[in-house]
Amino acid sequence: MKTIGDTHIHIEYGSPGVKGRMIWGGLVAYDQVWATGAHNATSIDFSKDVTIGGKKIPKGKYALFTIPGKTEWTIILNTNYQQHLADAYNISEDIVRVKVKPVRKQQVTQRLTYSVIPSGKDAGVMIEWEYLIVTLPIKVH
Repeated sequence: MKTIGDTHIHIEYGSPGVKGRMIWGGLVAYDQVWATGAHNATSIDFSKDVTIGGKKIPKGKYALFTIPGKTEWTIILNTNYQQHLADAYNISEDIVRVKVKPVRKQQVTQRLTYSVIPSGKDAGVMIEWEYLIVTLPIKVH
């Protein structure tokens, strides 16, 4: 959990490892909804309202899905956080979708990692695995 201003952001996720596997376009398919973790859908919980992608998101708990692409990712918040992977994913339960660019890095991150990074009075949720990083900007109130 991380506190930005007086907003608590808590993320629950399974952390798969690279284990010598091809991740992007292999274990994780391009252009398909991914639970962005292992076992259950990744969840993110906000103690106060936030703004993501220009949309006000009420405080509460949400599933965090992604659609990885070679040059662009879509990060999705969805109301159904109680599901196995993306098995019960339904686009009608999305509350926001944000397009972001993946950034390649030099060193490998063996296990999928989420971090909440302060950015002034706001934050970014950084998703890091293998040689890629994607960041979801969040405006706290």
